[in-house]
Amino acid sequence: MDLLQSYADDMDDDQQLQEPLRNPSSTASDHSSPDSSPIRISLPAKSAAPKVDDTALALTVAAANRALTKPLDPTQRVVAYNPTYDQLWSPIYGPAHPYAKDGLAQGMRNHKLGFVENAAIEPFVFDEQYNTFHKFGYAADPSASEGNNYVGDLDKLKETDGISVYNIPQHEQKKRKTEKKKEREEDGDDGGDVVDGTEVENPASETWLLKNRKSPWAGKKEGLQGDLTEDQKKYADEYAKKKEEEKSGNREKGEVVADKSTFHGKEEKDYQGRSWIAPPKDAKASNDHCYIPKRLVHTWSGHTKGVSAIRFFPKHGHLILSAGMDTKVKIWDVFNSGKCMRTYMGHSKAVRDIWFCNDGTKFLTAGYDKNIKYWDTETGQVISAFSTGKVPYVVRLNPDEDKQNVLLAGMSDKKIVQWDMNTGQITQEYDQHLGAVNTITFVDNNRRFVTSSDDKSLRVWEFGIPVVIKYICEPHMHSMPSISLHPNTNWLAAQSLDNQILIYSTRERFQLNKKKRFAGHVAAGYACQVNFSPDGRFVMSGDGEGKCWFWDWKSCKVFRTLKCHEGVCIGCEWHPLEQSKVATCGWDGLIKYWD
Repeated sequence: MDLLQSYADDMDDDQQLQEPLRNPSSTASDHSSPDSSPIRISLPAKSAAPKVDDTALALTVAAANRALTKPLDPTQRVVAYNPTYDQLWSPIYGPAHPYAKDGLAQGMRNHKLGFVENAAIEPFVFDEQYNTFHKFGYAADPSASEGNNYVGDLDKLKETDGISVYNIPQHEQKKRKTEKKKEREEDGDDGGDVVDGTEVENPASETWLLKNRKSPWAGKKEGLQGDLTEDQKKYADEYAKKKEEEKSGNREKGEVVADKSTFHGKEEKDYQGRSWIAPPKDAKASNDHCYIPKRLVHTWSGHTKGVSAIRFFPKHGHLILSAGMDTKVKIWDVFNSGKCMRTYMGHSKAVRDIWFCNDGTKFLTAGYDKNIKYWDTETGQVISAFSTGKVPYVVRLNPDEDKQNVLLAGMSDKKIVQWDMNTGQITQEYDQHLGAVNTITFVDNNRRFVTSSDDKSLRVWEFGIPVVIKYICEPHMHSMPSISLHPNTNWLAAQSLDNQILIYSTRERFQLNKKKRFAGHVAAGYACQVNFSPDGRFVMSGDGEGKCWFWDWKSCKVFRTLKCHEGVCIGCEWHPLEQSKVATCGWDGLIKYWD
């Protein structure tokens, strides 16, 4: 730089020497005084120094000027000078920022493509300009601060007088509607030569739709409904009938069937005036020890279809009640003649479940005709009937002596319904299950009851309170269609559909007893009843192959199997007094008595 400066000084001196030569008159006048020195004639100076390229100097000066307009570094915390407006608002140039790929600091980034500045523009204004640009090819320039500046097709702008899609004049709108209407009419006239008159009147044709369309969707062709088939007509009639019944309030009625009963015995009262259902006075338990039966001693046959359930007369067992799939319920003599004593006919479909009251003078029946009936055992009269319009799968009475008027029924619509049989009113509904309810078992001195369902769960309820207090559901659990209470009331035996019998405690936690598990039978797919001997030493169950299985309670080993029925052995009951006698029923329509 010093060298360049010296060259510049020499050149200035040369210029000063050459000035007098260019103006000799002025010089003469200046030196006209006697004291002036004589005239000097100087020749142009020539420098022997090489010519230097001053490009670098120009770049240096430009860099100094650029520093004044250089944008601020966004990572800089302190600015030592007053930046200009241009510096504050100029875009960022220069080398890439070490923490960002495209040179933008992380703090400046608000979009995946970099920094996007927010614009104060209303959504309506933006939509207007956006749609106007796509329709006419021009839009208002958002960056223009003053004046009506536009971008895009300026010729189209002059032609349309700068209108937007949202401010089309009224006359323009009418004009467009008229043009569209003419186009439609012309299309119709063009096709008039070819279109048949029947097509114009046929609603399924395109021509009719074009002539009669009233909305943007009316032009779509839809298939017309032809004549209904027989099945469709039948379904429509049934559906309409069902709807009418629901409207008229008949939904809570099952099928109406005339109740009949036939007595088959010699006489309903003996010479002393005792009823035929009166228990024998000498019927007592011979001992407290139960034994496994070995042989068949009697067979009751009278049902024309399978038998779904059997129940011994409470406490004495001198009669046995059976529910048949032939819609009939029969009661049989056990001690004396071994014949059918009475037939109860009050259902139009198969009977699903039966249950005696505590003294045996009355019993409940539940049928697939959606009816629950409460019968007088002696006379065969129906005391009362109940229905919710759903199929009852299980019926139970509260075992407490003072609550023998309380009926619980597990329904196909996932509810347990509680009735007061004195008034016939529903007093409670327990609605938590996710499938049809299969069993109801009272535990804990009848303060609670356990229910099982097709949803593969067990739920424990407080009697009278529709809130689940214990919910048992594991991934490995199967549906449990039959549950029985152990005579000591501490355990529940549940028939699981994976061919095993599981034991649950009736204590507070209702835990599964993993040490006790009874298996070997094939009950998958059948609601085979599980039961205990009166002394609690043996567990028994039917199976799908017609066998009755006996297990030892303590060792969980198979004690004996009896081939009882052809087909499914669905139910088995231990006699309450004669400890070595067992009754079984099956889908072959027979009830067998074993000793």
